[in-house]
Amino acid sequence: MNGSSLALRQRSLGDPSAEYPLFPPLTRGCPRTSTDEIAYPLDVVYDYAKADRALFDQEPGPDLARWSPLLPPLAVPTLGEGGTPLVEFEDVHIKDESRNPTWSHKDRLNRVAVSAAVAAGAPGVVVASSGNHGASAAAYAARAGLPAIVLSSADSPPAVQTFARAYGAKVVSVPVAARWPLLREVVDRLGYHPVSNQTVTHTGHPFGPEGYKTIAYELFLQLGRTVPAAVLVPTGYAELLYGVWKGFTELRLLGLAERTPRMFSCESAAGGPHARALATGAPAAIVELGPTEAYSVAGTVGGHRGVLAVRDSGGEAVLVTDDELRRAQRDLAGQGLWQELSGAAGLAGYRRLRREFDGPVVCVATSSGFKDMGVGGERHPMIENPTLDDLVN
Repeated sequence: MNGSSLALRQRSLGDPSAEYPLFPPLTRGCPRTSTDEIAYPLDVVYDYAKADRALFDQEPGPDLARWSPLLPPLAVPTLGEGGTPLVEFEDVHIKDESRNPTWSHKDRLNRVAVSAAVAAGAPGVVVASSGNHGASAAAYAARAGLPAIVLSSADSPPAVQTFARAYGAKVVSVPVAARWPLLREVVDRLGYHPVSNQTVTHTGHPFGPEGYKTIAYELFLQLGRTVPAAVLVPTGYAELLYGVWKGFTELRLLGLAERTPRMFSCESAAGGPHARALATGAPAAIVELGPTEAYSVAGTVGGHRGVLAVRDSGGEAVLVTDDELRRAQRDLAGQGLWQELSGAAGLAGYRRLRREFDGPVVCVATSSGFKDMGVGGERHPMIENPTLDDLVN
């Protein structure tokens, strides 16, 4: 079923008439439409007329190469990413992305983005990340035989830094404000390929959301060739949100689905740049960030992708508190699904909405609870002379 990529070129999400060759990926946004205040991301265009609809007759298993015609060229061998389970919980479906090789959704992005580094002949990969993205980029760089530099912050979970180092990455803790200037220097002077953001508002890697759109393909098949009524997505920079939305728009474009779902961005109430942009009609926004433990969905910088996905789907931005996230995390764990605090934002957002939908509802759960702050630091005293009462009380 695998075939050659049908990817043709890049185009600006600020002005679709601004088009560029597929390579090199424009990782600093569209040079024609971006300004000092906003950077517009690039999108990937395909020759959809040549896409074989039989691609969607297969099982939604692991290895993104099963969707090769609708992805940029894959130059890195698989680690078994994708094909994650859809688990029924209460009255929603949980798409459990913690089952990916490095226990997060980021593996879908990095299979595609690190492939771009290989295709471009880059001598290495660099990423600014305090969590899932860094570990995943390190794993796929190792799989590709490339060195990786991970620019982390000092307050990132030590276990996650150890995770990235285990793959051979050079992990360096630096002040948060220094990460992006340093990343740009690594790109400009060493020629490393960046797989994370470099711009004032978020653009990220043009190919990254292409990996995420395979979630939509899987959901369509897992729900019996049905499009959900709503998809709620933990949202930091909104690459995941946009990717899932794009996947469903492609299914409609290919004539396989009659509609698309409403997309809901679920952000930390401590920040919420996409909620701000949508409320004010801005293409993207930058906000102040308050205290929160949900570091994966807590950011000051938004991007235009998330605004497009929510606005064009008829969805909404939902802000969730840490207490709401903890309740959702606890309840998921009670059913055998231990998620990172940020990873429970989809369920927390659904509960906050208090709304009924005409069709299935999917909450994407992004990452394992092992990635949270302080995990493994708690110690429990040993019981010297244990009795049955100690075990059951």
